[in-house]
Amino acid sequence: MPVSSALLDVLQAHGHEGVHAHHIGKDRASDRELMEIARRDGRVIITADLDFPRMLALSEADGPGVILFRGGNYSDTEMCGLLERVLEEVPPEALERSVSVVDQKRIRITRLPISRTSQ
Repeated sequence: MPVSSALLDVLQAHGHEGVHAHHIGKDRASDRELMEIARRDGRVIITADLDFPRMLALSEADGPGVILFRGGNYSDTEMCGLLERVLEEVPPEALERSVSVVDQKRIRITRLPISRTSQ
């Protein structure tokens, strides 16, 4: 969850609705609770927290999708730029069923579910 609410403007500019955990009173919710809310509401989690992909891998769940910022402590402007890149390069249907890891150099997509036997 250590991502800026400035990302909501980027989502809106690309025709997506976004909510920040803080704005719905869930800034102190557990990662599991946030995952369940995202799954229930058909949302993609945008985060820099490695726990979300880890939980998806361990549970072999097929969602929710996750966009994971890696590779540094990004400013709001940098995060917005990275999210822009993801939204321009990755189709929405792929985002909904994958872990998309983004850094300054690339975007890596891992389809869900992540099977422990295939690793």
